[in-house]
Amino acid sequence: MFTPIYRTCVRILSFGKCCRRRTMTTAFASDHRAEQLESLRRQMAGVSEKMSGKVPRSVDTGADDLLPESEARLPLPQWLAESLPVQLPRGTVAVLSGARSLLVSMVAAVTAAGGNVAIVGQPDIGLLAAVEMGADLSRLAVIPDPGTDPVEVAAVLIDGMDLVVLGLGGRLVPQTRARAVVARARIKGCTLLVTDGDWQGAPTRLQARVCGYEITPGCRGVPAPGFGRISGVRLQVSGVCAGRRVIGRARAG
Repeated sequence: MFTPIYRTCVRILSFGKCCRRRTMTTAFASDHRAEQLESLRRQMAGVSEKMSGKVPRSVDTGADDLLPESEARLPLPQWLAESLPVQLPRGTVAVLSGARSLLVSMVAAVTAAGGNVAIVGQPDIGLLAAVEMGADLSRLAVIPDPGTDPVEVAAVLIDGMDLVVLGLGGRLVPQTRARAVVARARIKGCTLLVTDGDWQGAPTRLQARVCGYEITPGCRGVPAPGFGRISGVRLQVSGVCAGRRVIGRARAG
């Protein structure tokens, strides 16, 4: 027997050539888990075909070579793009750790640029903070409890998303299993961000640390010690991106 799965059903509303996404969380009985996953696969396949036009994204046509540079890279916050030695390509896997503001800002940037994002196994994700950073919640699907195998759920969602955030809950994904998911992400052009665990063989590993705060002046707009409110944070990001070292510099995130 499997524990009950709570997943987010994504409803696609078509307006001409545009698709908008609304989320509705429902509970499903555990004995139908296989059927649920198969149904989700079909839905994601449909989304994938709508996103790519006449040619399904699952067909390897060498489309990556034809994509403009702007579409071959994942939209990132400007401060993060300036911190990385190379831009993060679509269809790759990155492991994030440290300050959660890094993850939230990346989700906000992708949805603000018109991309679709799924967040798996992150029940405490700060959606309010994402909105304040410019996120479009109509393009966000949240699956707070993916059950006993979050990797399988994330692998299914890759078919119809631009970005999938996967919380592993302390798990380690070995290369023997990661290889198939990485290949799928590359074909579909979907980036996978892994948190709260480890993904062996990931070419990008970023760690964020809060190194300061942006303060909005309080009374009469005059800065004074002990007064005002925090309007932002300064982050220092370090690690490797696509195999190249990231030199940590403080940036306003």
